[in-house]
Amino acid sequence: MPLRGKQPSGLLTQQKMLRAAVALFLEKGYTKTTTGEISKAAGMGQSSFFHVFPSKEGLLLELVRRMFGGQFRLAEQHGTDDPVFLYAVETALQLHIAELTEPLRELYVMSYSLPTTSAYIYQSTAARLVQIFGAYVPDAQAKDFYEMEIASAGMMRGFMSVPCDLYFTMEAKIRRFLDCALKLYNIPPQQREAVTAAVLQMDLHEMAAEMIRKTVQQAEEGFAELVSDANGK
Repeated sequence: MPLRGKQPSGLLTQQKMLRAAVALFLEKGYTKTTTGEISKAAGMGQSSFFHVFPSKEGLLLELVRRMFGGQFRLAEQHGTDDPVFLYAVETALQLHIAELTEPLRELYVMSYSLPTTSAYIYQSTAARLVQIFGAYVPDAQAKDFYEMEIASAGMMRGFMSVPCDLYFTMEAKIRRFLDCALKLYNIPPQQREAVTAAVLQMDLHEMAAEMIRKTVQQAEEGFAELVSDANGK
């Protein structure tokens, strides 16, 4: 997803920075990675970074847009018309991604914590919640879904930040999160249990790993495509 209003040279710089940042974030985590390191890994000066992103958080916002779009598309590949099930898959997938590595855990927790990235998550998800849960809470208005998303996102951040252990297993984490989140949106108990059981039958660990592989692949392909376009002109 290119930044709006960027010239071809700006798009190429942006993609170089994103490609470098993805590699560094996966290796070192978000906090320990500096804009200077991203610029150096991209083969550019640090001033170039600030020509395309206002800050490291601004770069993360662009990455969050791509990653969340990717996980939504991955969930939708399962050929169901049940939006509640898709919501459950998407959220369970995030919990799995956060367990893959500690840098990924930090990256997702930061995405739910920083002002611009969390605002993007609240706003974009709240708009979808109207379509997903509107029939279950018919009296709710758009602002109500926004407020409920802040609540469920807070739960997501908390669940992600605590690593699984012998007692708080991934299955337990998914069950508890989905029970709390779906209850918030007034999903009946039997439906909550059926959706949760169906989600737990899926190979979410492999889906999460595939999601990260695709994120890295898209960063590489986007860069290669821009270079090819630039060389062809």
